[in-house]
Amino acid sequence: MSSEVPVDRLRRALGEHDRVVVAFSGGVDSGLLAHVATEVLGAERVLCVTAVSPSLAAEERDTCRELADRWGLRWQEVATDEMASAAYRANGGDRCFWCKDALMDAVVPLVAPGAEHAGATVVLGVNLDDLGDHRPGQQAAGRRGARFPLVEAGLTKADVRAAAKALGLPVWDKPAAPCLASRLPYGTEVSVGVLGRVERAEAAVRRLGLRDLRVRHYGDLARLEVPLEDLPWVLDHRTEVVDAVRSAGYRNVTVDLEGLRSGNLNDALGVGRTNA
Repeated sequence: MSSEVPVDRLRRALGEHDRVVVAFSGGVDSGLLAHVATEVLGAERVLCVTAVSPSLAAEERDTCRELADRWGLRWQEVATDEMASAAYRANGGDRCFWCKDALMDAVVPLVAPGAEHAGATVVLGVNLDDLGDHRPGQQAAGRRGARFPLVEAGLTKADVRAAAKALGLPVWDKPAAPCLASRLPYGTEVSVGVLGRVERAEAAVRRLGLRDLRVRHYGDLARLEVPLEDLPWVLDHRTEVVDAVRSAGYRNVTVDLEGLRSGNLNDALGVGRTNA
């Protein structure tokens, strides 16, 4: 591995491209990628796009808009239509493949011959640690020509957060915020109604002061996951927490005593965990 610091390796990897289109979700990975790409190539050669669909929480959409304005990113939203895919709605172990496939359906026309950004490379915020997780979406994007500069630069998740912190980016310690569909156990059909219920429940709990959480959907039952250090607070404020989750339409509310475990629903597949 090069002796260069992580952010310099990323700068070098991005400098190999003439123009890029960054899939920008507002998290630390895509945030660092968008910021450094704009620094290296200039805003006129970098387009940051945020995929908008029912699986994107409104809070995350607002974050993307705010960061783009703060950082001077050239930014736009693109509508994705993964809900039109029966394979996506079925919510099998390959759900993420169909989600990223829908993203590429929306982004590839932006870089096609004759388009305003013709010839630009589509880049995603995949880091080195992600390669060991169950992430079929990476395959979908890679097959259609997307590149992963964080991987090419050899950046781990810790490297990404350290680089973002060194650059003063406010997302450096932002909790992972995977799509809302990741709250549904595999085999539970994805619908706009269910995604909306999960979003409302999580937003209501966040308004109580919790920052990192998941509301897992099991019909009328919601299973709340928070980091272990937050469990005492949840129990001390259980009435407010229960009322917040029930306000979204859930009848029963439980708390997972094992705490927040990213990607624990992948246990049903017998594969590694992701940031879901």
